[in-house]
Amino acid sequence: MASNSLITLITGGNSGIGKSLAGLLVADANRHVIITSRSIDKGNAAVEEIKGLKQPGKIEMVQLDLTVPSSITALAKDIETRYGRLDALVNNAAIADFPPNTPLPERMETSFKANVTGPLLMLEAFWPLLMKSTTTPRIINHSSGAGSMQIVKNMPDWAFGEVPIPYFSSKAALNMVSCSWMLGHRGEDYKMFTYCPGFTESNLGPHNKLANGAKPVVEGARPMVAILDGEKDAEHGGFLNHEGGQHPW
Repeated sequence: MASNSLITLITGGNSGIGKSLAGLLVADANRHVIITSRSIDKGNAAVEEIKGLKQPGKIEMVQLDLTVPSSITALAKDIETRYGRLDALVNNAAIADFPPNTPLPERMETSFKANVTGPLLMLEAFWPLLMKSTTTPRIINHSSGAGSMQIVKNMPDWAFGEVPIPYFSSKAALNMVSCSWMLGHRGEDYKMFTYCPGFTESNLGPHNKLANGAKPVVEGARPMVAILDGEKDAEHGGFLNHEGGQHPW
């Protein structure tokens, strides 16, 4: 039953790294994984695919639109009503790609709503439930090396057309959300990590393909299991990467 399981909420779990992480976590019979999706159909399809793995853990889907604050608060109330707590939160969902000719102001506004404000509102809404965890609550904010000013400044080139400034900027802002949240919650019993999976196959953008050198999605997701299992607790507050090290902020 979920009441005796570790309840893990993954935003954007219907595809990419989120779905891959959910599939890895349900290998543990003590995990109850909740994935979110804007599309009910895509979310249900992901759940059925993961259930097809015949793993002992539990999986379910709930609808969520990170760009709508009322959607976040409604989900928090739903989780509180049904489970009374949350043990782990993975702020995974993000937007990077836009239709051609989308105006820059729209790209900036949407990127920050989904990639910065949404995760921050998730932290705010679910913090009381995380504090009711029966274990040490753990939070992962899924960032990117593109959010590191030092890494971007020292990039030799960008091989995929126009530099996606809205995405890069939003990930830098998400990194500051992590640091600021920890500043405001020092001394409390939790572990928070900012994590970069590296260049990974996904639908995040048209260049995230194996043919372009992206690694399989599971390689970006697997280190997150170790984080959620407590193996990286000594690195609380760090900007972790998929290679086992840390990125500069």
